[in-house]
Amino acid sequence: MNPTTLSRVWRTAVVAATVLYATTAYAQEFKKTATAGFAFLNIPVSAREAATGESGVALFDVGANATFANPAALGFSDATHSVAFSYAPWFADVKHYAAAYQFSSSLGTFALGATQLDYGTMPRTVVASGNKVFEVVGEFGADALSVNASYARALTDRFSFGVTLKYVRESIDVYDASNALFDGGVVYFTGFGSLRIAATMRNFGVDAKFINDEFKMPSTLRLGAAAEVIGDYESDYRLTLMLDASHPNNADERVTAGAEFEWMRALAIRGGYKFFYDEETYSFGVGVSPNLKSAPIRADFSYADYGRLGATTRFTLRVGLK
Repeated sequence: MNPTTLSRVWRTAVVAATVLYATTAYAQEFKKTATAGFAFLNIPVSAREAATGESGVALFDVGANATFANPAALGFSDATHSVAFSYAPWFADVKHYAAAYQFSSSLGTFALGATQLDYGTMPRTVVASGNKVFEVVGEFGADALSVNASYARALTDRFSFGVTLKYVRESIDVYDASNALFDGGVVYFTGFGSLRIAATMRNFGVDAKFINDEFKMPSTLRLGAAAEVIGDYESDYRLTLMLDASHPNNADERVTAGAEFEWMRALAIRGGYKFFYDEETYSFGVGVSPNLKSAPIRADFSYADYGRLGATTRFTLRVGLK
């Protein structure tokens, strides 16, 4: 084979390999994006989680809200009872609600939680007889619901595990789809200062079916770390940094980073940023507490930017009883 022919073959091989790689990468990306149902399960529940860019999987002092983020954190709860309520006006007049209750005992920590995404009502129309127009004949509604039960136990003062079983359902008019899903998580204090690492597997389950179409669950593997770089939880002030990495089955890998500064356990200022998301970027929020030792109360507020979609706000009220 002469040098000219060899050069042509080489160029052809390079071009073919490049096209093949690009086609494969595009095909993989296309197959992976937006291929799972029950997407409402990926909406952050608490204002604290939303304010820190959803990077709090390694936080351990979240009370009843741990049933939504990482059930293992329930094992480190210092409250005998804890309740939490969250509300967020979502996009297009959709409403997002959440409530949770946690109880600690000698057998471990138990929690119940529920979230609902209320799409509201829409007009039902039919084609008017003999006309190319539509006639309103009533209304129909749509919503999404998740009900879950969690159990967690701290095996040592440095390690806790937790599991969650949830029932999820989405409905529109007379049609619905439902499934049973599983969450699992761990939190581990490494012993290097206040550094702790955590991992969760969320929304793990078999495929569900809507009418005749099957779809998979929005399962996500999330790894996280957090540490106090200034002070600790016994100090008058502290600064906590958080970093999470997630691997969803219906999107590319993502990274989130967050920070929380708390003063006198009465005022918290938070911020976060999301990397490798389509629209979501920065977030921030505040938390206030009257610092009642017997029955601590905390109110949290968050603001999250969603790019061209706009922004969302969220409010959470958490009450504990020691």
